[in-house]
Amino acid sequence: MGFRRLMRKLILIVVLLVAFLGIWNALLLQNKEIKLTTEKVKIVSEESVVIDIVEKVSPSVVTVGIKQRIINFDPFNIFQRPQATQQEQDIGSGFIVKDGLIVTNKHVVDAPGEYKVITHDGRKYDVESIYRDPANDIAIVQINVRGLKPVEMGDSSKIKVGQLVVAVGTPLGEFRGSVTKGIVSGIGRGITAGFPFEGFAERLDNVIQTDAAINPGNSGGPLVNSSAQVIGVNTAIASGAENIGFAIPINVVKDALDNFNKTGGFVRPYLGVAYRMISRELSILNDLPEGAYVQQVVEDSAAAKAGIEEGDIIIQFDGSKITQANGGLAEVIAKKKVGDSVTISVWRDGKTLEVTATLVSAPNQ
Repeated sequence: MGFRRLMRKLILIVVLLVAFLGIWNALLLQNKEIKLTTEKVKIVSEESVVIDIVEKVSPSVVTVGIKQRIINFDPFNIFQRPQATQQEQDIGSGFIVKDGLIVTNKHVVDAPGEYKVITHDGRKYDVESIYRDPANDIAIVQINVRGLKPVEMGDSSKIKVGQLVVAVGTPLGEFRGSVTKGIVSGIGRGITAGFPFEGFAERLDNVIQTDAAINPGNSGGPLVNSSAQVIGVNTAIASGAENIGFAIPINVVKDALDNFNKTGGFVRPYLGVAYRMISRELSILNDLPEGAYVQQVVEDSAAAKAGIEEGDIIIQFDGSKITQANGGLAEVIAKKKVGDSVTISVWRDGKTLEVTATLVSAPNQ
């Protein structure tokens, strides 16, 4: 009798254990399905965002091409006359901001030649005018056409590190309408950067860093946020590195466009010197003051008329000390207006001199 009771209890325990294990496995499978479903929704959602961005922005992105006269000659036949041919090449990207107006980089349209704009649907238009802003590496290209779709410009002051971005353009001058995806890796960067075959290198401040793939030919194309708003102009990559690209903030472009709409060009104060900054470290090593070392003075410029000479070191500009940490000479000049009279302190042959200059409008380079 006692044996039968014991067996019944054992059978009951086994049944309960099997039931518990069955319920536990069912819960685990359900949780796994929920997790997989969540991951799938997340992936589909991100893909949909990128696809929506591309569909909205791509019709407003253009390719910039150039037609150049190339002289060909045979180095092994000195008696043969050189042959001249016309060569067309896609060299950069841009985006439409209004009917007939396209934003790109200044360095994209620097070389002499006949420029063309190729729209998303493959139509070609001759460039009628180019307005360059050398201070910001921005150019506005004008073509005679109406009905083009402009981009929506965002607010680059609201950019957050880690947010999704998409770059659109013509990498390597071959693959029109290419799209790459990444994140904002950093903001407020200061770089000296350039693309080898585009032939430029210059100082750019307060740029956006991204890991979205940017290649030669992407220059001038838009960097876009998840709302399909342009937040930057793709402009450079860091040489010797991977997945480090840079873009000019769109707020700089908006300011330049306001300037252009008011004046029909880019009116910026201009001193007329080429210079190299002497950092604190260099000043200590060479027993020189910190400042802007003048390498060249442009003839008939405001600097030339004020008496500034090659070899001078500009140490103060209208009361502001000129240091690399403060953004250098370009930063203080940019805060002035055309026509302003400024007092400039220069160091020359161990002495400090003061000169007065009247700033003029920067030439359209």
